[in-house]
This record gives sequence, structure tokens and C-alpha cells, in this order.
Amino acid sequence: MNQQKINFSFQCQASCSHTKARAGVFVTPHGVVETPRFMPVGTLATVKTLTPAQLEVAGAQMVLANTYHLHLQPGEAIIKQAGGLHRFMGWNGPILTDSGGFQVFSLSQLRTITEEGVTFRSPRDGRMIDLTPERCMEIQHALGADVIMAFDECPPYPAERTEVELATQRTYRWLKRCIVAHNRPDQQALFGIVQGGVYLDLRQRAAESLVELDLPGYAIGGVSVGEPAELIHQIVETTAPLLPWHKPRYLMGVGTYREMVLAIASGIDLFDCVIPTRLGRHGTALVQGERWNLKNARFREDFSPLDASCPCYCCQNFSRAYLNHLVRSRESLGYMLLSGHNVTELIRFTQAIRAAILSDQFTTQFAQWLFTSC
Repeated sequence: MNQQKINFSFQCQASCSHTKARAGVFVTPHGVVETPRFMPVGTLATVKTLTPAQLEVAGAQMVLANTYHLHLQPGEAIIKQAGGLHRFMGWNGPILTDSGGFQVFSLSQLRTITEEGVTFRSPRDGRMIDLTPERCMEIQHALGADVIMAFDECPPYPAERTEVELATQRTYRWLKRCIVAHNRPDQQALFGIVQGGVYLDLRQRAAESLVELDLPGYAIGGVSVGEPAELIHQIVETTAPLLPWHKPRYLMGVGTYREMVLAIASGIDLFDCVIPTRLGRHGTALVQGERWNLKNARFREDFSPLDASCPCYCCQNFSRAYLNHLVRSRESLGYMLLSGHNVTELIRFTQAIRAAILSDQFTTQFAQWLFTSC
């Protein structure tokens, strides 16, 4: 069931001599992604408050959009008519679309799960929608992203082992249906998703089953859904090494400093998270591993840059005092500047990790994250 074609490839360029961290290059039809890499989230075909030009300056190489949300608004037919997601949102680089499985399964009071798929009531207009693996592929084909995710069942946390096991088995069966329905492997790479909750043996079994299908890439899903950070680390540490060395590995929904470092040490390549823009919209900046609330009075008369070492537009042009003023005044410019800085910060963070791996200095330069507790 090999879905990989010449338009997609992954090459490992270097690996850490002390951990499983690696630096690589993921080639897609719309460009190259240097890994490890943080990917900004543009759920509705927009990374909130930021233009595609700003994302490019921030160092973004690949962005995300969400199948579920775009199906509800504006609808995949509109996006296909516009020429696909790249033209619709004005982003020329690689795009990954999530299947929407997580969003659908979060509607616990509005959906019904069967072997066929999921029926749910739209939170927008109340209409009933059927989403199956085949329909998920059809929608993502219309959207036209470079990487598309298989439709999966994401169990909640906490959940009984029996419930998680059934969901994991169904995810595998749905993946095989996605593979059959996927008719554009030369233009869109289908990634499978390893589920299994916090049960490591289920994770191992799921990973081994997915690897047999020889997909272009693999993701670890169902983490960062409420479980303690230590459980996330155990899941990733157990699962990532089971995935093929010559394929990209994507950890879904994770984007904090320490979690990314630990995941990279286990062999993860790609990350996404809404944290940078969500924090920015609430007046919080990510600065060299810390979170700063710019509403704090200590910034009112601080005329230094947010981070003098950061090349982003915010840090090169405005003071902490000005940002404090914007946030306190609820001016939209403040949220835009902080979002742009935060996205730049996390991309630069993964770029620095990549450089450290290439020079085999990963464990030295990032020891504070690797060898200290949360």
C-alpha cells in the first residue's frame, strides 16, 4: 500500500550521538521543510492576526489548516473553485490539513460514532453531517494541501482501556479505507495517526500496524488532551522510535519549549500548536523559554525591546512599554505584534535545535530542557 511518490521525500541529514534527535529535510510539491520544525496553525485558512508575508518573514515553512472547520465554513467547494487552499489563503509554501477527527470527537454531546464514520450536528447551523474516512479524503482532495491526515478516532483523557482499544482499532480500519479512497498520492501525502491513549502497549501495537502500510509519514495523535506532561513524554518516547527512520514523524498539537525538546530527543520532526497566537491574543509573549504577561506593571516604563536578540518586526521596532500600552488599551496591533513575535520565537527555537543537532551539540545546548523536571 505504498502511497509515497517522487514529489515527496524525507532525508535525515544528521543525528544526535546521545539521543534519537535528528535533523532532516522533508520535500513536498510546494517546497522544502527543514526539520525539526514548528508549524503555525491556520485553522480557518489563516494564522490568526498574521498575513502570509508575515509568516514567511517569521520563518514559517509549513502551515496547518483544519478540514472540519473549512468544511463548515466556507466549504471545500468554494476553496476548490478558488484554485485550492494555497491560492485561497495566499500561502505558496507547504500546507498540512488535519482530518478534523479531534474536533469532531470533542463534540461529545453532538455526535454518534459507528463503524461507518461519525454523524454530528453542526455547531454552526444545526444541520446533521456525516463524516466518513472516504468523505474526509474527498474534502481534503478538494482543499489540496500537500499533507493530509487520515480520519481517526481520538479518545478523551481519561478513558477506560476498553474504550481506547476499540477507538485505536477503529482508527486503523478507517486508515485503510482512507488509503483506498486516496487517489492523489503524487500530489498529497497521506499520513497515518498512531492512537492508543496513555496505554503504551496499545501505542506500540498501533505503531507497528501502521508501519506495515508503508505511508509517506506518520503522526502521533491523542496527546496533550489533558494528561500530565510526564505521560506525554512516555508516550512519545515509546512510540516515536517505532516509526520508520526514513519517514517524517509529526507530533500533533504540541508546541511548548520543553515538550518539543523532549520529543525531538525521541526522534520527532514536526510540531504544531495554537499556543503562540492564542497567547499573543491574550497579551502574553514567549521570550527565551519564559512567558511574559505584557499587562504587568513592570513593563510600563521599560523602553527596551521585548527581546533584543529576536529579528521579528515587533522586537526590532517597539518597546516593552509600548506593548504594555497596546495590550492594556486592547489595541489589535498589540495582539498582532505579540502573535508575530511568538510564532517567530517557536520557529527560531526549533531552528536552533536543528543547528545544534547538525553540529552534534544538542544535549549540550539544550541541557536545561532535557535534564530538568517540569
